[in-house]
Amino acid sequence: MTNYEIISFYGWWQFAVCLFAFVALLAVWWHIGKRQNDFGQVWLALSVLCWSISGLLEVIFTEIAPESENLREGWRSILSLFNSLFILLALPWFRYLPKPLKQIIKSRYWTYIVGLPFLFSLLPTINKMVSGRAIIVISELDVYYAFLTLGFLGYVLWESFAKRRLKALAWLSLLCILITLIAQLYKLTDSSINLPLFSAIFKTCLIMIFFALALSWVKELSESVIPIAERLKIKFISQNRSDGKRASIVSFKGFPGNTERNINLTPALFNLFLKFAERRKNTAEAWLEIKPKNAVASKREYDINDHNQIKRLLFALLDGLFGKGNWTQDHHLKPLKESLFEMSAQRERKIRLAVPSENISL
Repeated sequence: MTNYEIISFYGWWQFAVCLFAFVALLAVWWHIGKRQNDFGQVWLALSVLCWSISGLLEVIFTEIAPESENLREGWRSILSLFNSLFILLALPWFRYLPKPLKQIIKSRYWTYIVGLPFLFSLLPTINKMVSGRAIIVISELDVYYAFLTLGFLGYVLWESFAKRRLKALAWLSLLCILITLIAQLYKLTDSSINLPLFSAIFKTCLIMIFFALALSWVKELSESVIPIAERLKIKFISQNRSDGKRASIVSFKGFPGNTERNINLTPALFNLFLKFAERRKNTAEAWLEIKPKNAVASKREYDINDHNQIKRLLFALLDGLFGKGNWTQDHHLKPLKESLFEMSAQRERKIRLAVPSENISL
């Protein structure tokens, strides 16, 4: 097969496969992400669309204007830059971000952090297309910008899969990033390696990782749905362990999968939760009163000393249900609090368990 045929085949392959991947990712977003008001997948889909357009341009320049090598390289670099930019713009929408990077990615300056290097890389690339000349240092700025993208993307992908307890996919994502990094490094050399083959490999791997990420997100949504109070069943178990100590266990039923989820609590948190359950089970009103912040020390005893006790209880329950660090405030903490507890409508610092008394086993 001649070099012309290889490039033409590669262009048609990249155009068709990446266009299909773009439509498929957008379809997943349309059915799920749109309802969640989550546009991360839209940016990832647009990044894949850049590859599709690049493939089509490869075919056009190969079959119609083979002498326009300068324009071909220029458009390839521009679309590569847009591909990297769209991936970076998708990162703030990721649910799990590494702590060292979270403040940077979630900040309002993120668009400037990724946008300014993009412009710095784009303008010299356009100048190279028009004039046909470029300074050696900036002749491959799309590659340097890709290094920045791969660094952020690799770290975020690892965190996303690891937090969802998908370690095999986390390792595969790092392998994919490594392959992509090697392909980018080869662009900076005069190696005779078949770059279209390398490009096809890393683009296929990244597309599969994007789909794995989308499916892991769907999996989490299906497994992490917090049931309404009427569907929850709670059982309190206190028993001796083999080491002679008491085990304080709260068992939940009603979560997706119909499996029983057992959570070990500290004696203090177990007793607090048990107090809610006993009051709900045995008293008509079932309210517990929270001590006011400015309450004067007196002989009066309150059911709950402060709001932090409830917060610590919720944190412990979430750690037991989903794993420590594998839950978020918006998608797990707030829904669980709303399902488990009910605040007094008169704002009297009173709170009670919202689970029906017949669903509680003491």
